[in-house]
Amino acid sequence: MKTGVLFLHGFTGGTFEVSPFIRYVEERTDWITSVPILPGHDFPVDLSKVTAENWMMEAELALNRLRKETDRIIIVGFSMGGIIALYLALRYNIEKLVLLSAAAKYISPRYLLEDAAVMLSESVTKNYPPNTFYHLYDYKLRHTPLHAAKEFVRVVKMVEPYYGKITAPVCIVQGKKDGIVPFSTGEHLLRSLGSAQKQLIVSENGKHHICYSDDRLEWFPKVYEFMKKDYGEF
Repeated sequence: MKTGVLFLHGFTGGTFEVSPFIRYVEERTDWITSVPILPGHDFPVDLSKVTAENWMMEAELALNRLRKETDRIIIVGFSMGGIIALYLALRYNIEKLVLLSAAAKYISPRYLLEDAAVMLSESVTKNYPPNTFYHLYDYKLRHTPLHAAKEFVRVVKMVEPYYGKITAPVCIVQGKKDGIVPFSTGEHLLRSLGSAQKQLIVSENGKHHICYSDDRLEWFPKVYEFMKKDYGEF
């Protein structure tokens, strides 16, 4: 059976937000991966006219392209991408869900900018070129229109009433030092989702950009094992 993995980035972000985990998965599997850029998030960024429906539709189109190539789909969603992953799981038969810092509550772009500054630390930039993050810090968040923020809120509100209807096995990863999405959000999702198989992995030092946490090589293998496990006997 061919496995496809759809990776969804966050609000005002980009594919680099999940790239460390993408590399981890690609180095260990022959899985087919898809990493769409949500409308308005390409560079130069223009979030002035995009809607929640635009983001959801682009994710859905990417999912359907992947479905044509594979037999089963795993969705990995970061931040707002985690909420869009839940939306897709309501509409399609998804094998598994991985929710990274899932933004089940509103994100303030200002706080996101402050939290993201940790990624400019020497420990990160010595391994990743600084220009990888240039557009995140210097442009995207400083130029996020109110309209786009409101559309993000719409994404959350559209999906939230249906958490209990989601039944795919789910793995939630939440950082205790996330200043954007409170740690309690991960616990709330764990309680609210209707999945019979669900787990919460805690990153003790993790901030919002969880794929760049100091302990990422501790939780990456745990999520990878979840992705590989066969839940068919349940």
